[in-house]
Amino acid sequence: MIFWGPPGTGKTTLARLVAQYSDAEFLTLSAVMAGVKDIREAVAKAQESLHASLPKRTVLFIDEIHRFNKGQQDALLPFVEDGTLTLVGATTENPSFELNGALLSRLRVFVLRPLSESDIEELFSRALIDAERGLGEGAGTMPEQWLQSLAMAADGDARRGLILLETAAEMWQAFGDQDDSLLEKIIGRGWRRFDKQGDAFYDQISALHKAVRGSDPDAALYWYARMLDGGADVTYIARRVVRMTIEDIGLADPRAQSIALHAWDTYERLGSPEGDLAVAQAIVYAAVASKSNAVYSGFQAATAAVRQHGSLEVPMHIRNAPTKLMKDLGYASGYRYDHDEAGAHAEGQTFLPDPLIGSVFYHPSGRGLESKIAQRLNVLRRQGKPLDKNKGGT
Repeated sequence: MIFWGPPGTGKTTLARLVAQYSDAEFLTLSAVMAGVKDIREAVAKAQESLHASLPKRTVLFIDEIHRFNKGQQDALLPFVEDGTLTLVGATTENPSFELNGALLSRLRVFVLRPLSESDIEELFSRALIDAERGLGEGAGTMPEQWLQSLAMAADGDARRGLILLETAAEMWQAFGDQDDSLLEKIIGRGWRRFDKQGDAFYDQISALHKAVRGSDPDAALYWYARMLDGGADVTYIARRVVRMTIEDIGLADPRAQSIALHAWDTYERLGSPEGDLAVAQAIVYAAVASKSNAVYSGFQAATAAVRQHGSLEVPMHIRNAPTKLMKDLGYASGYRYDHDEAGAHAEGQTFLPDPLIGSVFYHPSGRGLESKIAQRLNVLRRQGKPLDKNKGGT
């Protein structure tokens, strides 16, 4: 099995409990330090235990199992499959991306969530009164408000919470009754769960993008603030905001892209914290702007047509004809210069390859500026129907 979850959620503890409950030998490896040789040694010990006079199963716990390369993961396969050992892996990274398919198909994945503040407070209460490993009677007199603040600062991580509790207990015993300024020094600025290249990062940028697409400026600002708090690269966020304005707003409000680009440029010039506000402004504008993915969808449709139809010939009348030979071959023959026509539009002239004439890739949404674009385009498309062909749109 695989335990997948953030730090301090009990992955190692659960593995030990599995071994204890099963009355099995418990072997542990760290994928950061171990290699194929260590795996073989663990397998040899497991085989020895199986064939002892009092045979016992073996639970092999591998911490940070996502750090194993493909060869190291493959080395586990036959022994997991034949039951030589029971593998329990722990990872903070998405197993779908970090474990190879052959190994993952033989494992069950259990997702561990961050602990709640009440869970961590309960853990504190047990730790303070633990007769063998507790922190002493003096620590038990800490005010409830301190325990609540420490549990909040742990941010779902039991290990972090216990470290904070131990520090607070030592300070409390050393200095006695103190005001909350002592607690503030222990906790410091605090920190939230975040990583710059793992699931937490991509989950939060996804949340920001979806909040903008869903026209919720409050949620968008929250996720932006969360990423800043975690130390995200603001230039990356600014680049993604530009992408949001192109993909989800488009021609419904072209100003959104300009504002996002200006915000990115402002941040490059000013840095943090002044430039952070410029990006926040672009995020809010993007969230409240009219939305359209018509150009995005149209581009995808045109790309699909290219892949489907291959290298269709450019129609003769819109080919360039810089030489006499090319003109004699019919290049540019019949082309009508639009600016010489009424309304600067040559009605009936087509520009797609013959098999695609009448195809429609861009469908304006009718929201924001695109409502006016749709009206104009309806007229142009009626006028643009071929004079000698009358194929319907697709």
